[in-house]
This record gives sequence, C-alpha cells and structure tokens, in this order.
Amino acid sequence: MFTNFPFFPQQASEQAATVDALYFFLVAVTAFFTLLIAILVAVFAVKFRRKHDTEVGEAIHGSLALELLWTFIPLGICMVMFVWGAQVFFHMTRPPRGAMEIFVVGKQWMWKAQHMDGATEINELHVPIGRPVRLTLGSEDVIHSFFIPDFRTKADVIPGRYNTMWFTAKTPGQYHLFCAEYCGTKHSGMIGRIIAMEPTDFQEWLSGGRSSDSPVAAGAKLFQDLVCNTCHTGDTQGRGPDLSGVYGKPVQLQGGGTVLADDAYLRESIVNPQAKIVAGFQPVMPTFQGLVTEEQLLQLIAYVRSLSEPGAAPAPAATPKQ
Repeated sequence: MFTNFPFFPQQASEQAATVDALYFFLVAVTAFFTLLIAILVAVFAVKFRRKHDTEVGEAIHGSLALELLWTFIPLGICMVMFVWGAQVFFHMTRPPRGAMEIFVVGKQWMWKAQHMDGATEINELHVPIGRPVRLTLGSEDVIHSFFIPDFRTKADVIPGRYNTMWFTAKTPGQYHLFCAEYCGTKHSGMIGRIIAMEPTDFQEWLSGGRSSDSPVAAGAKLFQDLVCNTCHTGDTQGRGPDLSGVYGKPVQLQGGGTVLADDAYLRESIVNPQAKIVAGFQPVMPTFQGLVTEEQLLQLIAYVRSLSEPGAAPAPAATPKQ
C-alpha cells in the first residue's frame, strides 16, 4: 500500500501492517482533534466576540451532559489506543515456539550474528521468508539499538543483560539495518542489511556459508576448556549443581526463594556467581567476568540450554588426570 510513498518504509514483515495500522490510527485521532479544536476556537472567537465596549457577556453555568460527553468520548478513544497498543506490544515481544534462533552481539561499531548451525555474519543477517526468527541480543561494550525500519522492529542492546526480538520476513529482498542509539564517534557507520530469502535459497546459503562450530558445540568445548566440568559433573559428587534439565526450571536458592533458570540467570551465574547461591552448595565458583566475551557467554548459555532438550547428552565429565 505504501511502497510508492518515498518517505515511508515498505511493509516487509508480517508485523509491519499491524504496527502501521496503529500508528495511522493515532495520527488520524490527533489530526481530527487538532483540526476540531482549531476550528472551534476560530468559530467561537468570531461568534462570541465583544461587539461594543459596553457589552457584558452572559454567565455560563455549564452543562452536565456536555461535561460527560467530552469526558467519556476521549476516555473511550484512549482505552482503544491502550488495548490496541497492548495487543501489538504483547504480540511483538513474545516469539512463537519453534522460531529460528540467531545470536547477535553489538560492539563498537558492528553487528556480529551467529546462526545455530555455526554460520557467522558481520553487518549482515540472512533470514528465510515465512518463518519466525528470534534474535537474542547482547552488547560487548555500550548501549546499542537493533533497528530494522522495513520490519517495524527495534530493540535496545544493553551491556550486562540480554534482550530478544522477533520478526517474520514476508518479502524477499535487502533491508536496512541501523543502530538507533548513539554509541560513539562512529555510530553513523554502524549499519548493515537484512537479506530475506526464499527458504530454499536460504538453505543453500546456509549450507555453503558455515565457517565455525555451532553455538552449542562451541559452548561445549568452552565448558571443558574452562574446566567447568570438574565441578558441574552431573552427579551428586560435584561441587556445583547438575546442569542437565535445569534450563527453564525454578532453582532453589540458599536462604529460601527460587529463581527461573533463564538466559539472564545463567549469564549472571557465570559473571557474578555469588549473586544467587543454589541451595545445598557452597559459594566456591569463581567469576568469569572479563575471561569470556559476550559471544562466548551466549555459546555457554546455548550449551546449557541444550542439556535440557529432549534426548540431550549429560554434561561432559572431567577428564581424569594421568
């Protein structure tokens, strides 16, 4: 509908139409009441102007019906905006099950993406059309913002935590990718492109572009390189809790209380392990802050997450010393 309008991005995702509909409704309501108020001010200024110096205006005592009218009509319009906006927000912040997952790390001044099969990209992101894509976003340094205007999606990328966004591309093509948060002297150069492809073309690109281990495989190797398996042995003899099947489940903490074992909890447990101590274990785990990059943190989390998938192999045991 708007592809020929030069100042408006095309609707290249399935979410774009709902966002645009809400946006134009807000613009229409704003324009209507702006014109209505301006016209009424002009009409009343002419109709009720003072015609001679001795004229005294009549006292106006108000009208209950009028007061109720201009109270409940704006209230109803505002509630429509609220409910509609909430529906759009909840839809855009809840990725569907089975969405294709990609890890994205922002750093001054580039975007680095890793697909779950190991393919990596810098300032580019290849995705198939017609399939939901879920991005897990992390920052290596400062606050960034991952913005795809044609998809009507944007999410802040914040150091020390993860954010997620999702979209479903519907039209093959190349689309602009921007950092929408000032992040330093070369902020304007932190740009890239989203390449939406037919599913068969995407699979062909994916099979020919693999350049490294998958995040799960890289995380498993890192898990052993950092000798995490000497404590998280997967049995009752380990000094750390068993990680098999823990992802997505509540974890009992010392002193009472529970926490959900999600991405944020796993990240905190790696970089600040003393923050939340699992019940029955001593606070002996050292911090890995500064020892692993944000990409490696995502790989470790991907590996721990894989231990909770059906048919997952247990965490590798420590190799006995000779």
